[in-house]
Amino acid sequence: MTRTWTIIGVSDVLRSVRWYQSLFGQPDTPPAHDYFGQIRDSDGTVLLCLHAWGAHEHPSLTSPDPTPGNGLLLFFRVDDYADALQRARALVPAFDEEPHENPNTRTREFSVRDPDGYYVTISDASA
Repeated sequence: MTRTWTIIGVSDVLRSVRWYQSLFGQPDTPPAHDYFGQIRDSDGTVLLCLHAWGAHEHPSLTSPDPTPGNGLLLFFRVDDYADALQRARALVPAFDEEPHENPNTRTREFSVRDPDGYYVTISDASA
């Protein structure tokens, strides 16, 4: 099987790791490094990598300019949609898209912004 590791640039790896762990209902575990962290599923599958801006001179991660998130949609399908919705309400002051049924996928979903401004959509995998 081939899997992708989506890596996004973030201003504070620890804050972002905690935010995504909270959104997905995962235990609060610190990242291995202050410049890189991973969000993993219970089976160890990497869901998302968080990389500090400017660390290790990766050409596309040197600076958050232009605005982080432009042209990128982080789309996650979750088994616990109702719980994820409740956790998201505790994490963000407002939703970018309120919970609704997507007419294209026929699944319930909502969208929020993470601490670095990335657009995050949560979709119900059980539908």
